[in-house]
Amino acid sequence: METRDPAGTRALARALAAAARPGDLISLVGELGAGKTQFAKGFGLGLGVTDTIVSPSFVLMAEYRGRLPLFHIDLYRLAGAAEALAGGLIDERQGEGVTLIEWAERLEDAMPAGRLDVLIEGTGDDPRRIVLRAGDAGYARYIDAVPADWAAAAESSKAAEGLTAGDAAPDRSNQ
Repeated sequence: METRDPAGTRALARALAAAARPGDLISLVGELGAGKTQFAKGFGLGLGVTDTIVSPSFVLMAEYRGRLPLFHIDLYRLAGAAEALAGGLIDERQGEGVTLIEWAERLEDAMPAGRLDVLIEGTGDDPRRIVLRAGDAGYARYIDAVPADWAAAAESSKAAEGLTAGDAAPDRSNQ
């Protein structure tokens, strides 16, 4: 799929959150500024999170309450899987909610096959190409949750956020 701005990235994630179940793991992979945190914000909205979701780069993990608990982990500042696991970032509480991991590639082979990978390509003012990859059949429900008419659904969601095609271009620094 393609998103053209942060609102589009949030809209896609919000739609995907409808498929969320307790214990789900979602890996977010993309360059700095690709929109991983925007995706997390939209996913949180889809879960009914009312708190402001921010990048947990300095605290490593933030927890939010919604329809399901949302555990938002950012591994940017960690060197690898050993550091993340030793720091207690992965624990049994996450079985009650959904865990989104930014920079998940830093967990290397420690990531279970059962997960949804969200690969985000593009930075700056460029549109984002977002690829969803289900690690096993149980995660295919996320792919099924993408609206059939994705472009129209994204525009509808932007309108709900108060944006219209005639508005000034939104900040695209962190789609």
